[in-house]
Amino acid sequence: MFNDRTDAGKQLASALKKYKKEKPLVLAIPRGGVEVGYQVAQYLQADFSMIVTRKLPYPDNPEAGFGAIAEDGSLYLLEEAKQWLSQTRIQQIIQEQKQEIQRRITVLRQGKPLPEVSGRTVLLVDDGIAMGSTMHAAVLVCQKKKAKQIVVAAPVASEQVAEEFEQIVDEVVILEKPTFFYAVAQAYRYWHDLTDREVLKYVEPQKTNEPIPWRRTSSYV
Repeated sequence: MFNDRTDAGKQLASALKKYKKEKPLVLAIPRGGVEVGYQVAQYLQADFSMIVTRKLPYPDNPEAGFGAIAEDGSLYLLEEAKQWLSQTRIQQIIQEQKQEIQRRITVLRQGKPLPEVSGRTVLLVDDGIAMGSTMHAAVLVCQKKKAKQIVVAAPVASEQVAEEFEQIVDEVVILEKPTFFYAVAQAYRYWHDLTDREVLKYVEPQKTNEPIPWRRTSSYV
């Protein structure tokens, strides 16, 4: 169990230290992945930004998803999606998430474009990988943009999901693979959903005199 995302990020950074000499690009998936990715980038003295992807939620169960879409339009869909939803409904949900993606680019990345990926070692970081849809969409972006190496990294994921990514990227670095894995939050002692304001402190902390945010809001001891 990790204490919080900062703790998890520092441990993950240590596991990725061999990439420091590569001068990698760390791309975090917001929101939770930003706090973890920030620690990785600091440790590796790497370029840091975020790659915006969004889960495509089922209308009657928003916690579950049938795929994900990335900021460049890269789409990852589960095969069973069309069995449960009409094409019209799928497209409607995609458009809704495209709007949220644009909002996050404007607010969280302050309208800046995705950094140059071509020819670089890219570390894709999240605070954990559950189904893996948003990470799959991020991988698609990096593949299209011809990254030299793609590394998927997270503090926690299931063994099955880790094996899936091992088939499509250069390396997968997962610190914990619980036998019974039902939610990313289970791996953290203190967990809360980051707000936009908190994320902005990690993206450009030099613009504020406030400390990097950390707070105890819930315990999974």
